[in-house]
Order: sequence, then C-alpha cells, then structure tokens
Amino acid sequence: MARRAVALLSGGLDSAVAAAEARAAGFEVHALTVLYGQRHAAEVEAARAVARHLRCASHREVAVDLGSFGGSALTDPAAPIPRDRDEAAMAGGIPATYVPARNTVLLSLALSLAEAIGARDLFLGVNAVDYSGYPDCRPAFLEAFERLARVATKAGVEGEEFRLHAPLVRLSKADIVRRGAALGIDLSLTRSCYDPDAAGRACGRCDSCRIRARGFREAGVPDPTVYR
Repeated sequence: MARRAVALLSGGLDSAVAAAEARAAGFEVHALTVLYGQRHAAEVEAARAVARHLRCASHREVAVDLGSFGGSALTDPAAPIPRDRDEAAMAGGIPATYVPARNTVLLSLALSLAEAIGARDLFLGVNAVDYSGYPDCRPAFLEAFERLARVATKAGVEGEEFRLHAPLVRLSKADIVRRGAALGIDLSLTRSCYDPDAAGRACGRCDSCRIRARGFREAGVPDPTVYR
C-alpha cells in the first residue's frame, strides 16, 4: 500500500509541481486547497483541475477567511497590487502581497489533515529563490515547522515523525517549469496571477505574472498562460 501524503494545492504553478513530485515519489496524494479570502480566486478553480489531472486520491477545500484580518493586498480588493516592478524592486523587501502568517495557517491545516488520515508527509510548493521575499517561504521556517509538528501532535509525541517536503525551495522558476514539463503536467491548467480579470485571464504585470513569464522564457517552454 502506498504511503499517504498531503499536498497543499493552490492551483498555481509551484504547488502543482510539488504535488506532482509527491506522486512521482510514489505517494498516494491527498490535496488540500485553502480558500483564505484571496482575490485571485481563479486559482481555486485551477486547483480543482490540477487535482483531477494528477489523479489525487482526494481533494479537500477548507475556508479560513484571512481577509477578515486585513494586512495584505492579496485579500483586500481595494488595495493596489504591485505592478511592472523589475527584479531589483521585487527583491527589495517583503511585498504588499504578503499575507500575515499564511503558510503557518495553511501548514497547520495540512498537518491536521495528515494526522487524521494517517499521512506523515506534507508537500508544499514554496520557493525561496525568485524574489518572493516572503519570510514563510524560507528553509528556516520549514525546518521550524517540522520541529513543531513533532511536539504539537499526538503522533509526534508518540514517536512518529512528520516530514515536510519543499522540493522546489531552492529551484529557479525556469527549473520549476522544466521540472513540471518533465513530470508531464499540463501547465496550462495552473494560474499564478495576483489580479486576474473576471474571466480568469492573467494581468501580465504583477510580480507573480512577471516571474512566471520569465520562468517559461528561460526554460525554453512555450508559455500557456492566457493574458488579458
């Protein structure tokens, strides 16, 4: 019987590749998508399509409205999304699109699901290379959360070990695109834009769009993104 793993699946490029890595490693993949009040809700539809495409064993959706707390341009429709920034600007500090403690919340939900279904492996698509600037995408955060899992769960205190897998954390976006293509993922199913229009078309100007487009260009892989 295959080992079970929980994969956080946002519908973006990185999370899709991370979930595919779990499948390629032989895990029975149980996907978890969190509706946290993100304004780029087109990603949620993409997550459903990616879960079907990867033949995940299950796909759960959980709503936790972080938008009610505020503090992020990703959850406040009235807040401006940074646009047309060059690489130096994107690398210069934590951007307005940071959602306070988002990955801590999402991983806590994934950990709860993992313990409930007997999984001991968690996969997520965080990346610390391509100018994200987010503190909860760094290896130090991931290592700390893995230690937390050992003392915060019944399974952990009884001697079972939870493993946190971030297979993309040190890859460039071009490397991630190449890996996704090698794993046979239909990358056209993924969505990465922070501010898509009502039809789900990407803006092409936000940090996420610019990093994604550069990744496809440098990887030499045709960009399937639909831009408005």
